[in-house]
Amino acid sequence: MTIQQFYRELIIPHPIEDVFPFFSVPENLSQLTPPFLGFTILTPAPIVMEKQALIDYELRIMGIPTRWTTLITDYTPPHRFIDQQLKGPYSFWHHTHTFESVPGGTKMTDTVRYVVPFGVMGQFALPFVRWMLQRIFDYRTIAVKAHFKC
Repeated sequence: MTIQQFYRELIIPHPIEDVFPFFSVPENLSQLTPPFLGFTILTPAPIVMEKQALIDYELRIMGIPTRWTTLITDYTPPHRFIDQQLKGPYSFWHHTHTFESVPGGTKMTDTVRYVVPFGVMGQFALPFVRWMLQRIFDYRTIAVKAHFKC
């Protein structure tokens, strides 16, 4: 089991008090996810974002419907929250969202640690998984810039 890591950083030219609340509303995740994933939140709204919150989703990976359940393992407004997969397409998924006030706005950092399933066979899928994460977070960057008009 080799833990992979994906890292993305973005400066949003708005104060942390305006940025963090948007990301701490799980329902907004639909705006940040590319349409090709067919992303749907299954947990009834409104979802209260807090430590130990469970959130169920459905998405399509290569057209195959996939259920995903995450647990919020840390919620420290307005600086951080962590979601960890309990059920889903990865053997392990740990996503840390951090927010830091910086000159000119807020630095938002995503650090994803993950393990692909299927052991050695899954390692052959790593280039595709990396490409897919890059594509998803590229879309997210565009969507964030559009939302915050930057």
